[in-house]
Amino acid sequence: MASTFESSLSSSMSGRQTLSATAPSMADQLPSINFGFDELRDRMAKFSAKFDAFIEQGRKRVLEERNQFRMNIAELQEDQRMKKKDMEILQHKTNTHQQMISKEAAETREMQAAIASLSAQRDKNQATRDALKQQIAETQKEIDARLAAQREHAKYVESQSRFNVPELDFWMQNLCLKIEGAGQTDRLKFVYTHIDEKNWEREAWFELSTSSKDYDVKHCRPKLEREKVDRVLERVNETRDLAVLLKGMRELFVEAMKA
Repeated sequence: MASTFESSLSSSMSGRQTLSATAPSMADQLPSINFGFDELRDRMAKFSAKFDAFIEQGRKRVLEERNQFRMNIAELQEDQRMKKKDMEILQHKTNTHQQMISKEAAETREMQAAIASLSAQRDKNQATRDALKQQIAETQKEIDARLAAQREHAKYVESQSRFNVPELDFWMQNLCLKIEGAGQTDRLKFVYTHIDEKNWEREAWFELSTSSKDYDVKHCRPKLEREKVDRVLERVNETRDLAVLLKGMRELFVEAMKA
């Protein structure tokens, strides 16, 4: 029964196929419509090409900008490194300059201190020099005065020498007196004999100083009272008569011998 159904079915299907082959199609009966797919496809292709070119150009531009950015960053980093190096050099120069300024300031202070010390020493030396000049001037005045006094005394001695020599000889003979040097240019030693009645050869002497205008007795043997000697010298210096001195001193020696 199944085979019978299959044969009948196949027969009906084959009939239909034959009928459809011979009959006109419904699609062939539809009107022909042109949707422009080819043009659209061409436009899409062109758009894709332009879009790809745009994307490629954008990618290239991005790559170029990125490379340029990297180059700019590298240049900026190099500039920063160079500026940092320049700043380090400038800082080193600044430190060196500050050290030089400090050193020069210290040297300036030392020089000012040395100048002040030298100025003080100069002022002190000038004051000492002025004082020495004044002392020298005063000493010179005193020397000049003494020289003038000595010259006057020398003139007086010279003027009196012609009277003193005969008188001195007289006193030397009558007073048993002799004159000797005392070891100094401004001193004379007067030696008496015949003073001691027990020993006529016993000597008595005194040293007369002529270093100043007034006579002065420095030493004598035997010792005499100073007050009596000063009284004799006072009379001699007032009269400037050597005979008063010789006679007065002999009298003092005789008095001393008797005592």
